[in-house]
Amino acid sequence: MPEARSWQVREWLRHRLSRGRREFDRARGRGLYEWDRVRARIRREWRRTPRARQRTWQLVTVSAATGLVVAVVSVLVAGPWDGGQRTAERARAAEDRAPGGGRDGGPGRPAPSASPVLAALGARPAPKSPDSGGDAVPPPTGAGLADTLEPLLEDPALGDERSVAVMDVTTGQQVFGSKAGTATIPASTIKLATGAAALSALGPDHRIRTSVVAGAGRHDIVLVGGGDPTLTARAVKGDDHPAALRQLADDTARALKKRGAGPYRLGYDTSLYSGPKLHPIGPNENLSPVVPLMADEGRKDDSDHGPAPRAEDPAADAAGTFASMLRDRGVEVKGEPGSRTAAKGARTVASVRSQPLSSLVERMLTTSDNDIAEALSRQTALAAGEPASFAGGAKAVTQRLRKLGLPLGGARIADGSGLDRADQVSAGLLSQVLVRAADRDHPQLRSLLTGLPVAGFSGTLRTRYAQDAVGRGVVRAKTGTLTGVNSLAGSVVDADGRLLVFAFMTNGTTDADGAQRALDRMASALANCGCR
Repeated sequence: MPEARSWQVREWLRHRLSRGRREFDRARGRGLYEWDRVRARIRREWRRTPRARQRTWQLVTVSAATGLVVAVVSVLVAGPWDGGQRTAERARAAEDRAPGGGRDGGPGRPAPSASPVLAALGARPAPKSPDSGGDAVPPPTGAGLADTLEPLLEDPALGDERSVAVMDVTTGQQVFGSKAGTATIPASTIKLATGAAALSALGPDHRIRTSVVAGAGRHDIVLVGGGDPTLTARAVKGDDHPAALRQLADDTARALKKRGAGPYRLGYDTSLYSGPKLHPIGPNENLSPVVPLMADEGRKDDSDHGPAPRAEDPAADAAGTFASMLRDRGVEVKGEPGSRTAAKGARTVASVRSQPLSSLVERMLTTSDNDIAEALSRQTALAAGEPASFAGGAKAVTQRLRKLGLPLGGARIADGSGLDRADQVSAGLLSQVLVRAADRDHPQLRSLLTGLPVAGFSGTLRTRYAQDAVGRGVVRAKTGTLTGVNSLAGSVVDADGRLLVFAFMTNGTTDADGAQRALDRMASALANCGCR
């Protein structure tokens, strides 16, 4: 066998040192000293290395030692450490748990943003090296993933119906699947499809407008709902906040004072939406009546996400609040606001706009916000020229997913939030949505990744994954839960540094907590796996 060329040796060493440093950082970041595991992997690779390269053992030994020194230095630079976790990460986690911390995408802050490495790994092929078969970061194999995941799929806590898909983002290929094309009830993971459709139809910079327009008479004004569920009547600070009803009242009062003395009559317009206001599940603390005008999602408490008592008529309540705000600003408003339809082309008195659609998608995914999900479904319908209703939204979302080239076999979209058990999608579809979001040809979908909750840190994954869990801080995923339904779909960087996306879905569960733990173990297994 011919002697290895010097450039081959250098490239192999560079790749091995880089990978060794990543493994050390990952092990140290979990507070575990996995020296045996790392050494065993290096030995296995060395045994597979051509004899010609083994003749350079002295150089390899020196380089490996140097790599460990570099890794230790990098750990010290990236510190300080406390109990196996960077203190900066501990501080962020503490901020998450603090009341009003705001890191779950609530008003005043966007949802957590993903590390740039996620986009970089999925954006272009990795550089080539002699030993990797084309990629500096080796891909997992189907057999390796099967060895890891199939035993976990036997967990009795999972229901009778199971649909699993794991995809390599760099190649866009499925590397493991179990009934990946079988459609099942997705619960809230369907919000990934809702977000993808809205972003594709409208773009990430789209903003939803709420306006006040002139009415039929000189002293008539109409508050027109544009479909922004994040419009808030609460005090806001800073530049990055939801559209504020107080700001709209300020601007309206200023314009009306220039226009002349009142009294004014205030109406409110909810004609943008059609069809039933109530979701098929009926009145529910997880979702307000779906109307285009509401303040703080119709919540009757101080919460900004999660279940809460809801107003029976969010539009009338928002209009009443707005009338009070105008009075506080010196504008005389006669009587109580009434429902009416503004004339087409009516002159705008004042308006406010929502945060960009990308921010709304992030908040929807991080906190599993049903009100935003149903609003985005209707915004997609409006963009497609369909009625802004449950049926129109479902049709428009399905059409947009088809335009994205996603596999829709057996799929049925019934709503935007996943509360409807008539929804049916496959793990293959959800994982393909995430692959599109990482694709550099679809930058408009990127907030589908940046809005995913982080295991143990944010949103609906904040209280999942124990302090020492392998997936903590590494798994990023959208959760889905209904009675008998549990799902998890997101992204993870495996032990070799390869970006994978996955969708784990199970129906027919009887132990919700047990099913969640089983799904979390599967995602953690991906994070801990160099499955080749």
